[in-house]
Amino acid sequence: MTSDDLAAAVPDTDLLEEIERYYDAVPRSAARVEDFGPLSLFVREGAGWPYYARPALGHQGPAATAEDVRRVLERQRELGLPEAFEWVAEHDPLLRAAVEEAGLTVHEHPLLVLGPRQEAPGAPGAAPVRVLAADDPALAHALAVPHLAFDEPGTGVGGTGASELAARARVVASDGTAERVAERIASGHTVLAAAFEDGTPLCAGQHNPVGPVTEVAGVGTLPSARRRGLGLAVTAALVAHARAHGVRTVFLSAADEDVARIYRRAGFRPFATALIAEPAGAN
Repeated sequence: MTSDDLAAAVPDTDLLEEIERYYDAVPRSAARVEDFGPLSLFVREGAGWPYYARPALGHQGPAATAEDVRRVLERQRELGLPEAFEWVAEHDPLLRAAVEEAGLTVHEHPLLVLGPRQEAPGAPGAAPVRVLAADDPALAHALAVPHLAFDEPGTGVGGTGASELAARARVVASDGTAERVAERIASGHTVLAAAFEDGTPLCAGQHNPVGPVTEVAGVGTLPSARRRGLGLAVTAALVAHARAHGVRTVFLSAADEDVARIYRRAGFRPFATALIAEPAGAN
């Protein structure tokens, strides 16, 4: 077992608790919380991407059972919400069995963390990166890039390019997404950065700070522009911004081990496992 494997197998409990508090705090800026004993259901207030259920912060009683999970699923269906749970395996190791007994499929994602004083190096020669203000004219295009990246998953160069980006940006601008993110940027809840070439964003991502902790999330590269180090460049810019604003703990969850290897090269170390549960066949 390597030192990285050992770190992932026996994560620091203080850091686990810090990240657990972060995961509980982030949805509260845009959601109400419904109490289900050992579980909390976050219900978004207003338009936007729906949230999920997760372990209740600070719960001291018995672990969640399959029946607890089913109660939440019934409420999610009643509200027209996705049937989804998210949690950290090492913090709540018993929840997986309950979730699977209730009929959901669990997906594993590597959780990685950057050292408290460590910066993430960018990729030499990558396109320049800037942090976008709420009124940046490129906001809709920057937000559209990760959507296209996740529609064509993987790390290989793909066919989706500028024409698809322009079409998706029009959707992002018209469906309220750009407006909602602009509000979060203005309030300090979200920081968005993008790598540009000839005025076009080719890669974008964000971090969402809560006090001294932030998660780098949604970093995606336009498929036709992959394999140029743009994801690392955007991640480095987000980390630099976080550090400059007093953030101590920077972490992220990777889609799979191939993506995790890229972030390990940037200095992130394996720490734990993020789990997402949803009905079989859901995307």
